[in-house]
Amino acid sequence: MPTVFVPKETVSGETRVAAVPETVKKLVKAGFEVVVEAGAGSGSHLADAEYTGAGATTVPDAASGYTKADVVLKLHPPSAEEIERLREKTLLISFLYPFNNKDLVEKLRAKGVTSFAMDQIPRITRAQSMDALSSQANIAGYKAVVMGADTLGKIFPLLMTAAGTIPPARVVILGAGVAGLQAIATARRLGAIVEVSDIRPAVKEQVLSLGGKFIEVETTEDMETAGGYAKEVSEDFLRKQREVVDHHMEQADVVIGTAQVPGKPAPKLISAQIVEKMRDGSVIVDLAAEAGGNCELTEPGQTVVKHGVTVIGTRNVPALVPLHASDVYAKNILNVMNHLTKDGAVQLDFEDEITAGSVVTHGGEIRKAEIAEALKIGGRS
Repeated sequence: MPTVFVPKETVSGETRVAAVPETVKKLVKAGFEVVVEAGAGSGSHLADAEYTGAGATTVPDAASGYTKADVVLKLHPPSAEEIERLREKTLLISFLYPFNNKDLVEKLRAKGVTSFAMDQIPRITRAQSMDALSSQANIAGYKAVVMGADTLGKIFPLLMTAAGTIPPARVVILGAGVAGLQAIATARRLGAIVEVSDIRPAVKEQVLSLGGKFIEVETTEDMETAGGYAKEVSEDFLRKQREVVDHHMEQADVVIGTAQVPGKPAPKLISAQIVEKMRDGSVIVDLAAEAGGNCELTEPGQTVVKHGVTVIGTRNVPALVPLHASDVYAKNILNVMNHLTKDGAVQLDFEDEITAGSVVTHGGEIRKAEIAEALKIGGRS
């Protein structure tokens, strides 16, 4: 019976976990022995007793779990110490961000680990239930609006009172990906006027369907990859976009930055000059802070006040909503496990688009040629 190990995340401030009691129960039913490090779910308000009640065994420390693990389920890329604990041929399922982590990829290859990157899952219909980037971005988009509303010294909805009429808040959202679309829906529910900018004209219909107003920038450039992600665009387009969008941001009460390009620094869409022109008391919530930020004045991991504007650069926003963030991530992981296993055994089919697109290392090789090429290290022989 293969053993699945769920360690406690070691990254400072992380509250999420890669399995919840509901998914543990299904893994056990599928024929796996599940081992959970004690306290792994505590940040998500999940007690060890809930895991054991679902059929898991708890161990007092990570070392005890890694010793017998055939499959390791994680959230963050493993540290050097965690990689050292992995056994050869172990299947690791986790976010890996391989294009930004050359040392990590080399260590996993040298260790003989089969690594499945949750951030490399292709955006195709069959893989939607496994798409952890989207599930976590959805949570972040919701929380960003709540953070902005909590910080803003105004209310969001239109109010008509005996003392007079209070106009609705104006929210500008940069990026209409999963996080941006959830931010639109949440801000509209709170009663704000919402304006949205995105480099992909194709998302206009989705923005309008949620009650947002689309800020259009004319272009002939192709703005989207075959996988559905935003591309890195030309400086000429960014200049045109700034000219159109800057005016809207100057009038905004809250600006939410969600624009990111996989494997690249976040585009700088909010200049210091625009922040200076924004109203005192306005708020910027920069969900791209971990990738450098959409705002020039963002300080990743910090909340600062610049020119009277509060700039929130909180890292790892989904971890602020740990119960549901863990729940949806654990279900993404479960669906990956269902895809990669049959009758309680791991069976990798590299003819399958999801497996081929997401497995980074296997059998001492780098399976994805584009990763090997980008990192300038050897791939498959």
